[in-house]
Amino acid sequence: MIRRLIIGISGASGFQYGYKALQILQPLPDLETHLVISKGADMTRMLETPYSKEAVATMADAIYPIGNLGAAISSGSFRTAGMLVAPCSMRSLAAIAHGCNDNLLTRAADVVLKERRRLVLMVRESPLNLAHLDNMKRVTEMGGIIFPPVPAFYQQPQSVDDIITYSVGRALEMFDIDVPDLPHWGEDEPNI
Repeated sequence: MIRRLIIGISGASGFQYGYKALQILQPLPDLETHLVISKGADMTRMLETPYSKEAVATMADAIYPIGNLGAAISSGSFRTAGMLVAPCSMRSLAAIAHGCNDNLLTRAADVVLKERRRLVLMVRESPLNLAHLDNMKRVTEMGGIIFPPVPAFYQQPQSVDDIITYSVGRALEMFDIDVPDLPHWGEDEPNI
């Protein structure tokens, strides 16, 4: 049975996180990706990456315009494993926390929460103010998972790509997706 996962990319710095999620998921035969990119994310893509809009779109099984509130992923009857928002801007976090469904990304996240499916938000901001923290608390109370892309140095990353891959891989594991070759603490340690 094919599982569906919604990937949302919002306008925070770090378009590379969403791109990496698509890259990791693309070769998995039993997983279908449904992509929505905010207007802010598209601007970030142009400013921070060499990726073309077309190249990103070809990595997903389906891509939806941000303004299409009638898309399949806006309905609870469209069954998914949940949604990863990578990165998640503070604007998207606030809209999700307060049920403001003014675009497809925030509507899809709202549907995931109301259907009690898994929502993982790779929030990307620093420092945090009280509104950010309150919104994270609200989303957590609704069942969402706040998953900032925090680097893990115990794996001794050799590149920025290693750091991004690890953060995204760990976020994808929240959906019970096995990410090949992702290091885990203590798994390669000898028994003492």
